[in-house]
Amino acid sequence: MLTSLHIKNYALIDELNVSFNNGLTIITGETGAGKSILLGGLSLVLGKRADLSQVKNTAEKCIIEAVFDIANYDLKTLFLTLDLDYDVQTIIRREILPSGKSRAFINDTPVTLESLVALSSYLIDIHSQQQTQQLTQDDYQFKVIDALADNKSNLEDFSKQLGAYKILRKALVELKSSKAELIKEYDYNLFLSNELNEINLDKINLEDLETQYEELNNVEVIGEKLSSAKAILSEENLGVIDQINSVKQELSKIASFGKPYEVLKERIISVGIELDDILIEIDSLEDNLTTDPQELERINSKLQIINNLFQKHSVSEIEDLIGIKKDLQLKIDNTESLDQSILDKEQEILKANDKLNQIALKINKNRKKVIPVFVSKLEAILSDLGMPNAKFKVELEPTEQFTKNGKDSLQFLFMANKGSSFNELKKSASGGELSRIMLAIKSILAEYIQLPSIMFDEIDTGVSGEISNKMGDIMKQMSNSMQVFSITHLPQIAAKGNSHFKVFKTDIEDITHTQLKKLNEDERIVEIAQMLGGLTITDSAMAHAKQLLN
Repeated sequence: MLTSLHIKNYALIDELNVSFNNGLTIITGETGAGKSILLGGLSLVLGKRADLSQVKNTAEKCIIEAVFDIANYDLKTLFLTLDLDYDVQTIIRREILPSGKSRAFINDTPVTLESLVALSSYLIDIHSQQQTQQLTQDDYQFKVIDALADNKSNLEDFSKQLGAYKILRKALVELKSSKAELIKEYDYNLFLSNELNEINLDKINLEDLETQYEELNNVEVIGEKLSSAKAILSEENLGVIDQINSVKQELSKIASFGKPYEVLKERIISVGIELDDILIEIDSLEDNLTTDPQELERINSKLQIINNLFQKHSVSEIEDLIGIKKDLQLKIDNTESLDQSILDKEQEILKANDKLNQIALKINKNRKKVIPVFVSKLEAILSDLGMPNAKFKVELEPTEQFTKNGKDSLQFLFMANKGSSFNELKKSASGGELSRIMLAIKSILAEYIQLPSIMFDEIDTGVSGEISNKMGDIMKQMSNSMQVFSITHLPQIAAKGNSHFKVFKTDIEDITHTQLKKLNEDERIVEIAQMLGGLTITDSAMAHAKQLLN
């Protein structure tokens, strides 16, 4: 419920602070006194767009702040979704800066207007004659029937499943689209893959291949140089080995003369042994050196293929080609298995479709069960509101398509007078009739769900006498379970309020100001007497006012 409202520097309001209680709150005032200004300020708190023209003094900031007690509303999940701190006493503030920019805050956290609207729709409902048009909208009609049918959990489940179903349908479309594209690429990918598979990349050591190629390609040079090296080492008397042996013999003669000479002798012996091993290795290499033009051609061809693949795929390592081969194989496998993937996805969609149909059937059954109850209650209330011949019909028909409201189409049909025929509500009900129908529906809804605080803005326009008294009774009854405001010109309704505020204008130093005052018991009697008889208050008007209040 709305517990307090603070307005500063808005329209004709300098500064206003007012507290509200539960029950039925009446707001009265002369035409043009500023009731619309009060509603305008409250609308800003609820997310209406702001502009600098609404500010009284454009050199100062405009502030509208409302405090709500939200203990009876299950809004913790919404606060979590909006990333807001939950507080039972929630404060909503709008500011319009001198620059024309506006800011919104919920519990001192800056928020967007979208977030503000998302929360405020649960807190207060400003209802005017213009807003009765929502009665003719499908979404509102479904909201009414589903509230009575207790379909909230079913609709939440349906919405969740419908979201998953749409994702599956989208995935199927993408699969079929990708199939067309992949088929175009399949042959080329298969060619590239076969090309990479033929060379057996996993068993290639590029460094070994290049070494073999260099050896076979230079076999004559290698043989010549090995032979020359061998001659240098082993030529009799002049060869390096013979010379080393001579050195060894000379050093052996002086080895016993001291440690340094012994070390030199050992070192030259080691050199000699190493040279002998080198000579043996040269002999072995020379013996194994062969000319093989065919092997050379095979290796050369393989290296050319690898280099061509490097160039084609813009890489320089065998590992890169192996990675490309795996990617190509994955694309090929995906293409070859796409038909199965499409079939699997279609099966998932069929299962999701069945599940949606089951939930939609539950929703439909609950709606069918409650519609006669709703029509009966509505017609009874409308009869009390001066529409004894009004008849309602709610047509619920199954549809082939899933919508956010299930799998039904819904239509409110109305007949105001005997002898006429049922027609769509928007075509058959006048503005005054729509107002009374809306009041009746709100009163029915209040029996089933926790409605936000509601403000009826002159919903009683065009009615009087006993009907206005009945309207007041309905508002009073609604206020037993929720907070109700009524801006009214009718004394019969004003007298039923638990509290009563008057909007009025004052002129101070040639400047008009709008003010709001809570009336005490005596002031209420005077206000209602004026509503009954005008500014000149008669004894009979006062007596009638007291009678209405009692």
